[in-house]
Amino acid sequence: MNGSILLTIVKYVAVLGAASILGNWFLAELKKAQMARAPWYKPYVSAPGLLILAALLLPLLYWLLTR
Repeated sequence: MNGSILLTIVKYVAVLGAASILGNWFLAELKKAQMARAPWYKPYVSAPGLLILAALLLPLLYWLLTR
């Protein structure tokens, strides 16, 4: 196996691992908010919620700014 292919695989695994950790963190915040009967938006203003929203909005912002 070529070294660059191995490095690419390691990068993909790292991104998938980080996404999994962030997703589980957000799910824990969501369950905690549901148990506390908090407003629906409460998990989205937590740290993992804001990170996910930022990750979703960055491509849109980039597209808008480079148009």
